[in-house]
Amino acid sequence: MTISRSDDLLVGLVALALVPLIGLRILRGFREGRLPIYRTHLSRAEGGSRFGVLMTLHIISLLLVAAVAADLLLGLGLREAL
Repeated sequence: MTISRSDDLLVGLVALALVPLIGLRILRGFREGRLPIYRTHLSRAEGGSRFGVLMTLHIISLLLVAAVAADLLLGLGLREAL
């Protein structure tokens, strides 16, 4: 199965669209001190270390999705390097 350039562009655009959404969630978490988890929220005051772990996971996901988007849209060759 081969992956065409148009498939790379489509997935790259979807990943690029996710970057601001994840970033907005991170900014709201820092600003308001709470992060959404499914139908509830985890606050910094109540969750302490769990809040920090969840925020760290959000930041890692932002970096990974941004790297995937950059690789697919700009043809950086990260997929082949790994």
